[in-house]
Amino acid sequence: MVYEDPLPPGRGTRVLAIANQKGGVGKTTTAINLGTALAAINQNVLLIDLDPQGNASTGLGVSLEQRQINTYSLLVENCVFLDAVQSTKIPRLNIIPSGLDLYGAEIDLILENRREYKLRESLVQAIGAYDYILIDCPPALGLLTINALVAAQAVLVPLQCEFYALEGVSQLVKTIEQVKLAFNASLEIQGIVLTMHDQRNNLSVDVEEDVRSFFGDKVYETVIPRNVRVSEAPSHGVPVLIYDIDCAGAKAYLALAGEVIERERRV
Repeated sequence: MVYEDPLPPGRGTRVLAIANQKGGVGKTTTAINLGTALAAINQNVLLIDLDPQGNASTGLGVSLEQRQINTYSLLVENCVFLDAVQSTKIPRLNIIPSGLDLYGAEIDLILENRREYKLRESLVQAIGAYDYILIDCPPALGLLTINALVAAQAVLVPLQCEFYALEGVSQLVKTIEQVKLAFNASLEIQGIVLTMHDQRNNLSVDVEEDVRSFFGDKVYETVIPRNVRVSEAPSHGVPVLIYDIDCAGAKAYLALAGEVIERERRV
């Protein structure tokens, strides 16, 4: 069965999976700060923390005690969708946090019917309540990420400016194509965002040129710079846009949000 988009393209809630099977590429940082930037320009946003590490939940100040109902509850225990949603310190930005029990979700789901559709079926209840739903995927191409790709209309790929950047993303692109064929024919790559970019570093410049040459206009014009304030913000439980709105990283995420919205208007 192929997932049919519940709303006409370009209208209503847009579901974006933020995915890369490599860790340390700025995926969760992008999820948190893009969500905050979208909320800052009056978009209603839900962030779903689908990574068992729970870094997006931590980065938005959700304590372990507040995660008793979480994405595991949604996927495996079939809890009521609204029971899993929490507000954050950021107006217009809600979250479904991750919990440690999510580490066992792939095993618990393996014998379930329609296991790839668990998240998508839960999100039907949220269609129309949010402008954007962002799914922070784990750094692996397992069943949790497959659930995100089946639920999403598009994928946003953070890509670190490092030597193996293109090699690392090739498997993700292959997985997206497989999900399109088997489950979600309308899935597309919304864009690729270059992260941890250092203009003074020849390698960063070379990687940017290679990625833009390979992916063309799929690559956002905005690049996220390597910025110490972006790295510091999660330890304070706030996005960098709250921690230091004037830093280069915060300004870059605001620009990225503008690009995301502009691309969505063309859908």
